[in-house]
Amino acid sequence: MKKISIIISALLLLGCGASKSVKNTAHTMPIHTAIDLTKVVDDKVPVIINPGLFTKDSIIYRLPKVIQGTYAVSDFGSFVEDFTAYDYDGKEMPSTKIDSNSWFIAHGKNLDRITYNVNDTFDIEGGDKPTPFSPSGTNIAEDNFVLNLHGFIGYFDLLKNNKYTLDVNAPSAMKRTSALQKIKETLSEDGKSLMTTYAASRYFDITDNPMMYGALDVEEFLVGDIKIVLSVYSPNQVHSAATIKETVLKMMKAQKKYLGDIDSTPRYDIYLYLAGQGEGNPSGFGALEHHTSTVVVLPEAMPAERLASAMVDVVSHEFFHIVTPLGVHSEDVHYFDYNAPTFSKHLWMYEGVTEYFATLFQINQALISEEEFYEKLSEKIQAASALDDTMSFTEMSENILDDPYAKNYLNVYQKGALIGMCIDILLREASNGERGILSLMKQLALKYGMHKPFVDDNLIAEITAMTYPSIGDFLKTHVEGNTPIDYDVYFTKTGLGTVESRVKTNHILNGSALIIGGSKEKQAIYFNDLVADNSFWVEQGVLPNDIIKEINGEKVSLENANQIFQQMFSWQLGKEFEMKLMREAEEVIIKTKLSQSYTTAKKLQVVENTTEAQNNLRTAWLKN
Repeated sequence: MKKISIIISALLLLGCGASKSVKNTAHTMPIHTAIDLTKVVDDKVPVIINPGLFTKDSIIYRLPKVIQGTYAVSDFGSFVEDFTAYDYDGKEMPSTKIDSNSWFIAHGKNLDRITYNVNDTFDIEGGDKPTPFSPSGTNIAEDNFVLNLHGFIGYFDLLKNNKYTLDVNAPSAMKRTSALQKIKETLSEDGKSLMTTYAASRYFDITDNPMMYGALDVEEFLVGDIKIVLSVYSPNQVHSAATIKETVLKMMKAQKKYLGDIDSTPRYDIYLYLAGQGEGNPSGFGALEHHTSTVVVLPEAMPAERLASAMVDVVSHEFFHIVTPLGVHSEDVHYFDYNAPTFSKHLWMYEGVTEYFATLFQINQALISEEEFYEKLSEKIQAASALDDTMSFTEMSENILDDPYAKNYLNVYQKGALIGMCIDILLREASNGERGILSLMKQLALKYGMHKPFVDDNLIAEITAMTYPSIGDFLKTHVEGNTPIDYDVYFTKTGLGTVESRVKTNHILNGSALIIGGSKEKQAIYFNDLVADNSFWVEQGVLPNDIIKEINGEKVSLENANQIFQQMFSWQLGKEFEMKLMREAEEVIIKTKLSQSYTTAKKLQVVENTTEAQNNLRTAWLKN
């Protein structure tokens, strides 16, 4: 009965019914949608979709299978329950679910409205069911709602370019942040709820403007002429927007200075969800970009210093997406199909160059030292070496949802960034230091920009025509082709070389590679071969293939390993702990304090007796 009363009361809010005018056709009217956060039952939010009058039958309504910025299937329709279509007499109409995300309504001319309930994605992460990447996901909780709207609002195949209005009803005491255009606010008679009405010019703007409601800590500040809105949810109030603000302010000032005359947005929102520990918390840490915002999910247990570093790496990457693909992109991106997407060949540019900018600007703007910059590059080379280095990058990009390409996706942030680095060095060399990859991206942005896509198959030829034959040769050989890159060739041009060295690392990583693995066959979590080159664990007597049974009394399994090792990643030096291992039939107990780990890695540094040409090229690369 509660479900029925929710639907009835929500329908009254929309005020729709049989009196709808024939002039209010679906093609001419905004699609009126509503989300009611005051009517949550069993962790589900009711949604209403009122499209206007259809003039034809055979209607399909969909939620996205894949969303832009992610390169995996999300199936947001699978989180929908109680999907019901109503005619103008208020009677239920037949509807058929034709796949995980789509519903078919045969008699569309009679359709008045659709209602359904939505489950969130955060609660079931880590279970058997595949879930969307956390920053693209949704949260429904008493004190927090992460409203990635593609998880709640869908589209009609015929009306993807229609305008939308969205009513979000929530407890009036809740804080709310969104860059979506706000039309009005309506307070309920009892003052307990506040409905905010938003407008969107098309469905893309619904997916491109996330919201956060709840017990938020919000800071607003200016970076030049950009208004930055930082919204933080920290369930245990471990971190505040005020403390994180200083890191973001310094970082974004540096980014804006680095980008120069590239157009930016008048407002940029950062939604930071800090995940607690245990079941029901998201574990896919990272961020997802939008044109004027980013959603970030990180563990609340991170110490302040490590959180600040993560925010610089993660948020700077997302902000640099205003260059590409937001500012320079192919037809696959511009005319994105949420149900049957095709993918561009150029993830090396969208993600790789963006990640390169997020690394390079830190040394360019003196946020890190040269040694730290070289260390970041070395880590990317090491991480890329663990993936398929002979795979054509364009072929991988175009087929990124399918194996064997999908399991090499992380290489877009490793080798992709290194591709950007090599192009940058080649451009600096050919232009006597005057041109680099940022100037190339500016040139592409002038030719194309946000509203004009390029033809995917033509990009490499266009870049070659804009630059030098050496750039075309590199792209054909190492990006289209399957020839691995010899990075020493490019480092030598700048007076850099690699030496074997003992470097600091984390207690569950060697560089950026995990020293822990999992076996479904054995139903076990174990130390892999890399542990033999991690000084901390070698000192504790740990051997490869030792099975990890317990940490501080908590049993370790495939189901909870993600959460346990996320917590462990945040341990600070000096932390006491106890670990129980199984070595074949022998039980091994480790009881100690965490100390600094070291590993052997190739260290990148300036070599002796560099030439003036090498020094000039290195300076132009890092500082121009």
